[in-house]
Amino acid sequence: MSLSIRAADRGNRAALEALRVAPGQEGYIETVAQCLREADGLALWRPLGLYDGETPVGFAMVGRFPGEVWLDRLLIDGRYQGRGLGGEALVLLLRYLREQYGPGPVYLSLYPENTAALALYEKHGFRLNGERDIHGELVMVREAD
Repeated sequence: MSLSIRAADRGNRAALEALRVAPGQEGYIETVAQCLREADGLALWRPLGLYDGETPVGFAMVGRFPGEVWLDRLLIDGRYQGRGLGGEALVLLLRYLREQYGPGPVYLSLYPENTAALALYEKHGFRLNGERDIHGELVMVREAD
């Protein structure tokens, strides 16, 4: 598989909103519909579809807060999990962030119970920085390449 990124827009919004995490993961991330509503209200967010060919398989939302670049959301639809797409998507998104915002640290947050995501992010150079976000999630940072 070879993933690509497409901006979320009116043409693909319904397909992206249909993406769902696997059972048991619902508490780890907002639904795509919730993310898109948040992006509609705050222009700094860039919602992105992750595609395998013409098939949407995942969703991400990125943005820059004052001084910090965030990979705020990343999900792979439950039907496509277990195929290495999370790692492939993460590499693709890190390259996208570098192209869009320049070199520098990238931040994300997650619940400590989400051990699969924690392991994935650590494998790709993210480290816990001892902080929590406004929702109590653990903050991770990946320093610039």
